[in-house]
Amino acid sequence: MSFNAKELKEKYNPDGSVTYKMQQRMLDLLKVIDAICRKHNMQYWLSGGTMLGAIRHQGFIPWDDDLDIEMFRPDFEKLMRILPSELPDSIRLQWHTTDKNYFFQYAKVRDCNSEVFEHNGYDKIWREHGVWVDIFPVEPSPRWAHKLSCATLGHCYKMLRTAKDPNDVVGKVRLLAALNRNIIYPLLRAIAKVWRVDYYDFSLGTPYYIRSKKDAILPVRYVKFEDFEAPVMNKVEEALSVRFHNYMELPENPGSQNHSDDVKIW
Repeated sequence: MSFNAKELKEKYNPDGSVTYKMQQRMLDLLKVIDAICRKHNMQYWLSGGTMLGAIRHQGFIPWDDDLDIEMFRPDFEKLMRILPSELPDSIRLQWHTTDKNYFFQYAKVRDCNSEVFEHNGYDKIWREHGVWVDIFPVEPSPRWAHKLSCATLGHCYKMLRTAKDPNDVVGKVRLLAALNRNIIYPLLRAIAKVWRVDYYDFSLGTPYYIRSKKDAILPVRYVKFEDFEAPVMNKVEEALSVRFHNYMELPENPGSQNHSDDVKIW
């Protein structure tokens, strides 16, 4: 590890900066999610760059402006049912049951005392816009099924990307998302059961790919994440090596992969 943590903080997320404030809000959201998961015996673990930050920085990557967690799909579905009634008034679930224009196949938990707009522009049709935590369900699925599911979801992105005004196509996006969620994805899951799959991937319709065997995930390990002990995959170093290669080394252009460009926090 060849970096100075104090210098990185001073450069990218000094106390009082927008990035620092976002990270503190995300940490608060994570603690609420963690408490609810513990209460109802549901397991989650840090994902992607959040997992990398936990191991390399013992917290957020200094320039990171999002926080990701993963869950097995049965726990995820249970959490989606529980969250609306257990979240405090200052936090809201963003899922198709709470935001009819939300078409992603993973959920967001949003802070109500902030406003963030991402580079993609899709979020303009959504109801909630606060600082968020992404919750990704994972399930056993063959790669062909995952790729096909993402191809059908891609039509939603294409319509929004090519429309002059996203609101002009929101009805079509909503209809296609419901078709995917209620017919196409359940059908793909039923067909995919014929294949014996011993690894987990992001749920159908999620445009990211991982491959993790269950014994690479469980039992989870707890590591320092800021002022909090957070769960990570059991074989976290192996997973990071696959996804990020020399994961303890800093990238050449730190801070160039931020997701947000318009942030207000109060």
